[in-house]
Amino acid sequence: MTTASSNALRQAQEPPVETRTRRTRTTPDVRPLTFATLTLVEWRKQLDTRAGRWLLAVIAIVTAGVLAVMVAVNGGNHSFSAFVVGTTTPMAMLLPIVGVLAATSEWSQRTALVTFTLEPRRTRVGLAKVVAAIGSGLALLVVTVGLAALAHLLVVAFRDADPAWDVTARAVLYLALSVVLFMAQGVGFGLLLRSTPAAIVTLLLAPTLFGLVGGLVPGMADVLPWIDLGTAGEPLLFGSALDGEGWAQLGTATLIWVVAPLAGGLWRVERSEISSS
Repeated sequence: MTTASSNALRQAQEPPVETRTRRTRTTPDVRPLTFATLTLVEWRKQLDTRAGRWLLAVIAIVTAGVLAVMVAVNGGNHSFSAFVVGTTTPMAMLLPIVGVLAATSEWSQRTALVTFTLEPRRTRVGLAKVVAAIGSGLALLVVTVGLAALAHLLVVAFRDADPAWDVTARAVLYLALSVVLFMAQGVGFGLLLRSTPAAIVTLLLAPTLFGLVGGLVPGMADVLPWIDLGTAGEPLLFGSALDGEGWAQLGTATLIWVVAPLAGGLWRVERSEISSS
């Protein structure tokens, strides 16, 4: 057989180049996780744990109890703003703990190695936790304001209470801003300490003790609004107007109690060694 005929026979027996390439490509293309996917996963983690579900259940039970008491007291004759304050106060007290649980889930459940193997960019995971926690807080705010509106509507219709729909759009926006700050603060403390008990205790006690000591020290009354988030953020919970100085005080207190813990937590997660235990 001639060389030309041998080459022709070999080419006829071999599959085309495209077929060979298709056969050798057995591993599908791996796409990087999008930030939306990370956020959705982190949001599901808040509901997948027993502690997270129980905490949300406690918030719902406490809110329902507050509404029941307000409906029973004084013939239910309360304004819409009073119902909103009654429903959002328990939420404001417990929401930061939801943020802590969202931040410490990798270490409390010992899944940090799996999480950061699937997504090595740890800062993106931390930011996804922040966005998911804020989304949960804002969704819960919508529910609580809706419950307050329903309670006020019921007492007006069935208990002859005076209708007083006195909640302004500014008050709702202020409440939404307070939810953002509370949730970001909880995630920041959780990422910084990476321990659920330590983060919860520090989050609840440190601002309280700081404000208490600051209130007892002579001369601290004028300085406290600049460095205490509870004092600076109080107008947000009650819908009070903030002037230029009030916004400046809120900004400095936010830097101390929200931005600093969050930045420190993200830095620690990015730099620390991750193990399976």
